[in-house]
Amino acid sequence: MGTDSGLTERQEKILRYIYEFGREWGFPPSIREIGAAVGTPHPSVISHNLKRLEEAGLIEREPRRSRGIRLTEAGRAFLSATPTEMIPPEPPEGLVSIPLLGEIVAGEPIPVPSSDFSLMGADETVELARSIFRDTSDLYALRVRGNSMIDALIHDGDIVIMRHTRRVENGEMAAVWLRDREETTLKRVYWEGRRVRLQPANPSMKPIYIDDPTQVEIQGKVVMVIRRLHG
Repeated sequence: MGTDSGLTERQEKILRYIYEFGREWGFPPSIREIGAAVGTPHPSVISHNLKRLEEAGLIEREPRRSRGIRLTEAGRAFLSATPTEMIPPEPPEGLVSIPLLGEIVAGEPIPVPSSDFSLMGADETVELARSIFRDTSDLYALRVRGNSMIDALIHDGDIVIMRHTRRVENGEMAAVWLRDREETTLKRVYWEGRRVRLQPANPSMKPIYIDDPTQVEIQGKVVMVIRRLHG
């Protein structure tokens, strides 16, 4: 959801965090620190939003420096004119907000605009009890489309909580980006010598075989399923 300023709430929160971090420490935050502060596990999501802030003239960046971010005069003026209340409040004590980054298909792979989920509703969240996970900094949520994983008790409309990782063990359920096809899918992953098998959990569907493992990019593994109540 956007605001009257033309920025999303997440972009406003990133901008304010850059300012407050610099005021406290005397140097800019890293992309990883910004992601942890705003609850976004993917560096690419932060980079996407920083690019929008740069295009709006609110920040400047030095591409080859890990902390090469600074507010412009326009950025400082924007913050001084923007009430702090516009930034979403922290979740109630005992709860943690997990970013809902969009949809993942549990069926035949489908094309998506990029290899992350940054353009698919990244400003929505799912609230969970903080006691469920010790570390929530690299968690994100996706809404499932399709029924290829029904034997794993994942149905169309359910939400899966993902832990961001680039590697999974055989048989683990993962969000998989297929680089050459520019498609994404949710499947169990099996590394079989020189090929990769993406296995649905539905006996009516056939596995997908990828002959070139370099075309398979793991973007996270399933650590929890939130079932949608079916009427």
